[in-house]
Amino acid sequence: MTASLDHNSLYRLPWTLPDNAISWLEPTAACNLYCEGCYRTNDPKSHKPLDEVAKELDVFMRLRKTDGISVAGGDPLCHPEATEIVAMIAERGLKPILNTNGLALSRELLTEMKRAGLWGLTLHIDSKQRRPHWRGKSEVELNELRLEYAQLIGEVGGLSCAFNSTVYEDTMESVPDVVAWGAQHIDIVHVLVFIAFRAALINGDFDYYVRGERIEFDDIRYAAEGQPRVDILSTDILATIQDRFPDFRPCAYLNGTEKPDSFKWLLTGRLGTKGQVHGCVGPRFMELAQVSHHLRHGRYLAYSSPRVHRSGRSMLAVAPLDRGIARAGFAYLRNPLRLLRRLHYQSVMIIQPIDVLPDGRQNMCDGCPDMTVWDGRLAWSCRLEEPMNFGGFVQTVPKRDGTSH
Repeated sequence: MTASLDHNSLYRLPWTLPDNAISWLEPTAACNLYCEGCYRTNDPKSHKPLDEVAKELDVFMRLRKTDGISVAGGDPLCHPEATEIVAMIAERGLKPILNTNGLALSRELLTEMKRAGLWGLTLHIDSKQRRPHWRGKSEVELNELRLEYAQLIGEVGGLSCAFNSTVYEDTMESVPDVVAWGAQHIDIVHVLVFIAFRAALINGDFDYYVRGERIEFDDIRYAAEGQPRVDILSTDILATIQDRFPDFRPCAYLNGTEKPDSFKWLLTGRLGTKGQVHGCVGPRFMELAQVSHHLRHGRYLAYSSPRVHRSGRSMLAVAPLDRGIARAGFAYLRNPLRLLRRLHYQSVMIIQPIDVLPDGRQNMCDGCPDMTVWDGRLAWSCRLEEPMNFGGFVQTVPKRDGTSH
């Protein structure tokens, strides 16, 4: 089941390689948790010194207008100087966003990082992790853990709170439950992200090359045989959500580099009071948000502050320009008692990583927000194992009549 969606009816997010809302910093490849589907090899000795981190930040500053820096890994909290790294980003006038599994997070550390300039957190929680005391729990049961983190972040205050999870064939049916949980806690959960599972599936259809030389690709961490389904589309996940919530409507997208009508990043913005969604914003609203932010700050918008997310009423002023806002506003205002309840904004993003087309072309995210630094230049973070192992990115070449080229 997949949703029918016309990209011409949505706003194409204006992010490009040199002018993007987000960039991706990896100060370490060390991690304290195993997650199925992870594309990075755990390396406890991989902590980058601060001067190297500074050089990578300088590459972003030189090559890429950016609003927020996703501090990832590995898990960045494994780095002994994680707080100093947050401060380095904030001192450059950028928003540090911590991408973490949360195992090493504490109230004291979170408070310290907030003082250092932390803007927000994206916590990766899903049922395929070997998380202590939570192994074998379903996505629905893990909502209890998500709530613990959301409440902690809300109590510290002033920080963006986001959750992401990888979507597998056997967990896709639970996505609407997490979406519903997000609506229940729209006052403290600002962003939900669902990432379709991908692996470089080794089969007899392709040969693999780097710089013209044929290689054996099966040693790469995310290359394997017999993996679960690896062709889940963003529109498959959307259809699962819409089957339960028919009014769930995306407003913006990023296309693929090889398929302009593919939906690599699919964004929905919804307005609601705690426990009840009143509607989804339309493409005009998202265009206004991105363009106005760029006019005021010289860069496109990444994560908004909690203050913005709880200012849903002020967003209703855009109703004359945006049908989605108008519909949500009407649903909210038709019951006068709702005026006693704050109107919140929440983002829901669906991400569809690399697709390898039958002719060997690799359909990447056009205007990828997760570009990182490799050897002084920008590189795809989701495929960084390739230059680390082979000195360059891998090309997929179809075999002719079952024989290698």
